[in-house]
Amino acid sequence: MFLINWFQQLGLAYPLAWTLAQVIFIVVYAGIVMVSVAFWILADRKIWAAVQLRRGPNVVGVFGLLQTFADAMKFMFKEPIIPAAANKVIFLAAPIISATLAFAAWAVVPVDKGWVIADINVGVLYLFAISSLGVYGVIMGGWASNSKYGFLAALRSAAQMVSYEVSIGFVIITVLLFAGSLNLTKIVEAQAHGWFAFSILFPMFVVMFISSLAETQRPPFDLLEAESELVAGFMVEYSSTPFLLYFLGEYMNIIMLCALMSIMFLGGWLPPVDIFPLNAVPGVLWLLLKIIVLFFFISMVKAFVPRYRYDQLMRMGWKFLLPISILWVVIAGAWVVFARPALAHVFGG
Repeated sequence: MFLINWFQQLGLAYPLAWTLAQVIFIVVYAGIVMVSVAFWILADRKIWAAVQLRRGPNVVGVFGLLQTFADAMKFMFKEPIIPAAANKVIFLAAPIISATLAFAAWAVVPVDKGWVIADINVGVLYLFAISSLGVYGVIMGGWASNSKYGFLAALRSAAQMVSYEVSIGFVIITVLLFAGSLNLTKIVEAQAHGWFAFSILFPMFVVMFISSLAETQRPPFDLLEAESELVAGFMVEYSSTPFLLYFLGEYMNIIMLCALMSIMFLGGWLPPVDIFPLNAVPGVLWLLLKIIVLFFFISMVKAFVPRYRYDQLMRMGWKFLLPISILWVVIAGAWVVFARPALAHVFGG
């Protein structure tokens, strides 16, 4: 709004002022998200190092803060090697699609009240659609490589991602039943009197956390990118900038899912208790703190949970998490329709 008013004072018409303000906001927002990924990667490596009593990256920059930027520059200035038998157009388009979809998902994620690029009423459906399209980047990369190893890993990856998206979908339904809206901002506001993670939806928070690990192929579910066994799976033929784009998209999806869990279960930008001085802290800092905590747990899982076999992974998704999610949809619906109105009548609110 400030930028729109400023552009109008310069004599620009409202449509042009609004367009310029949106472009500037999107560019700044995307730049912050992209640069922050470098520090998330560094934090990931530092956490693993601390668990193993190592120092981790500590040479490039103070405490190794510039290590990820140095690695990124190294990838960008390497020569990209494209297999002779590969479909070059699709081979190069696949990582671009993956990174672009990872960026696009952030368009509806509110970092504070009113701080969102597109505050649409179907924000949850938009995120679910974007995550579903992410499978195409993986399938295209594995198929275009013209490598049987990359192609088989891409098929396994698609099966894994689709399987756990089903559980995530039912988890989201339970949150929507409680919040009564598909708008992410309204989902946060619905938790003003209590975060959903501290209600009967707590099991769904756990299911969402486990499904997010499988959806983003994080340990212990990194069965497709396990470097020691599969040499990066569907990305085995990628190098240089295309590999960097896949890597960037993967970490952006991890942080986005941490933000989504914070918004749907931990109150987003809301403080734990609406009292001073907690409510004096900017909401964006509360959301950032919650994302950091969730990211820490996601990183720690790699340290103490052994990798699953593929059949164990699929069995857990279809025979354990999915039935629990469906059951909790019924429980949440019954709670909203019957129990919550009765309790509101008894306690007079």
